[in-house]
Amino acid sequence: MQLPSAFIHSLQGLTGFDEEAFVDIHNAAVPVTSVRLNPIKIDETARVITGAGVKKSPVPWCANGYYLSRRPSFTFDPLFHAGCYYVQEASSMFLEQALMQTTELSNDLKILDLCAAPGGKSTHIQSLLSNQSVLVSNEIIKARAGILRDNIVKWGGANVVVTNNDPRDFERLPGFFDVIVVDAPCSGSGLFRRDEMAVEEWSEQAVTLCSQRQQRILADVLPALREEGILIYSTCSYSQQEDEVILEWLIASFDLESVPLKLQPEWNITEVSAASGSGYRFWPYRVKGEGFFMSVFRKKNATGNPEKYRPKTKALPAREAAALGRWMDISDRRFVSFGDKIYSWPAVNFEVFDFLAQRLKVIYSGVLTGALVRDKLIPDHALAMSRILNEAVVTKTALSLEQAVCYLQRKDFSVDNAGKGWQLAGFDGFPLGWMNVLPNRINNYYPKELRILKERIPDWS
Repeated sequence: MQLPSAFIHSLQGLTGFDEEAFVDIHNAAVPVTSVRLNPIKIDETARVITGAGVKKSPVPWCANGYYLSRRPSFTFDPLFHAGCYYVQEASSMFLEQALMQTTELSNDLKILDLCAAPGGKSTHIQSLLSNQSVLVSNEIIKARAGILRDNIVKWGGANVVVTNNDPRDFERLPGFFDVIVVDAPCSGSGLFRRDEMAVEEWSEQAVTLCSQRQQRILADVLPALREEGILIYSTCSYSQQEDEVILEWLIASFDLESVPLKLQPEWNITEVSAASGSGYRFWPYRVKGEGFFMSVFRKKNATGNPEKYRPKTKALPAREAAALGRWMDISDRRFVSFGDKIYSWPAVNFEVFDFLAQRLKVIYSGVLTGALVRDKLIPDHALAMSRILNEAVVTKTALSLEQAVCYLQRKDFSVDNAGKGWQLAGFDGFPLGWMNVLPNRINNYYPKELRILKERIPDWS
């Protein structure tokens, strides 16, 4: 890999930079594959990857993170589609330390993941929060917001609101959030080993433009952070302009203080200092992961409180809600209708969800349960993926690996003794989605937009 000379020159003098080791690691074919397990669906003792010969070892700064000994075909692993794990770069899992060391995660929190697509950090945050907390997962680009929604649905949590807003829109929520995570759009130099196109697109001008955009994003969203709230800023760039310079600019321009994190020596993460602040850089020749930078801040001043409002969203009448009792426990849920779609919101956060629906462009919230047709529910895929579904009263049909892949491809397949009616198609005990078994066929309700398009089937051993 030919790294730009201007890029190498820009790294000179950075704490921990070793030019020879840096160039060598970029020229070495040393792929690193890591996943993070979904604790609401699976535990670390379970087999999480189909296929022979895949071993896992822990990512040291993330309780549910694991390195894999080789990269399997995730596309053809039903457990991937069931939301049992997320394929995520190990360095970015350091977010867990930033949250755990600065925030009491057992409290009822309101957290914003501002630049959230495709969903790695949002699903990670959701795994760490209490059920009474609320995560707002936002993406400004509409197409990427759809991918974010799909990954949130697959993960299965019920306390998330997915939005499609510009950062400046969050000025409407002064002092609303306890934590704001900004994994900012950047020049992407930390991912050169994974994406050679990023090398070709890198330029000093692009770095400058990214730095300016990062400042605009941060300035727009900071009013939404409450006093004593936590800001977590990160990039997948090595550039000082996008890392240390932003750190210095935040402290100089806003009433923020840097929050140091405790590192374990064996992690080999490099701590950097700039203008009375601390940041953390991941060099790929020191850690088992890609390039990454993070810094954490606490807001010292108040910027007001969210305005008072009257709830506008009406919950479904008790009679209609009762029809959903066959599918889930409705005692701690409230159901709302948008068009012909019925969403389940946590009762404890009904007013928060309603407030967000009034102020932001919400594209998904809680759990989409389905549509009521003559007091009967036509269940949505999201309900199958969620943990609010009462699986004890729903017929589950266990599929073999071959059948599961056919189901995920939306191909025809048959199941002996499957019974009749709505059923959960499952693999290894984990739901994949719905199918409706009729006397002469199986109607496959796996979403068309999520289906596996590839035709090559790997070795099933």
